[in-house]
Amino acid sequence: MRTFDLPLSEAQAAEFAQVIKLGALVVVPTDTVYGIGASPWQVQAVDRLLTAKGRGRDYPSPVLVADAEQALELVSEAPKAALKLMEKYWPGALTIVLPAREDLALDLGVTGGTVAVRVPNQPELRKLLKAVGPLAVTSANLHGEPPALDVAQAQAYFGEKVSVYLNGGAAESGVPSAIVKITGENLEVLREGALTEAELRQALL
Repeated sequence: MRTFDLPLSEAQAAEFAQVIKLGALVVVPTDTVYGIGASPWQVQAVDRLLTAKGRGRDYPSPVLVADAEQALELVSEAPKAALKLMEKYWPGALTIVLPAREDLALDLGVTGGTVAVRVPNQPELRKLLKAVGPLAVTSANLHGEPPALDVAQAQAYFGEKVSVYLNGGAAESGVPSAIVKITGENLEVLREGALTEAELRQALL
């Protein structure tokens, strides 16, 4: 178990990338709460992630991406409503569920053919995502417990189950992202969080 303070040195960034490549778990700070992550391309890595949280595969992990361009590489379509929300709220506390590309070997759990994507408003994390690619990241907590708001709380939850912890100080908001699902031009709010349903619907007018 290693803990690195942000910003990372070149050597630390390389070690972080290697850990991801090997299918191990990492903890990262986001703009909402701390997250626990793994490679979305490796079945065993995602299983390890869900097991660490005490969740089954019926609780699929969202994916953090560096920017909208990286997000669009994962989806089969991006309706105008989705693009509008991306432009207004990314980087930020909004997770958007869209149809996943069928030709990609993403393994996130039972998703029903979708992928939930978000660009975090955390510059150092986005820099890492640009380098290593998308990461399956869900809130850093045991199932039913509150999300970790600092690296020490995450370490108390997961200990040696996580290979690298990134310390970015206290979480900025502590409020999880809102989650929306967009089918065609229809918006379904799955969870209010940092954004309310009224705010999200107003943004599409």
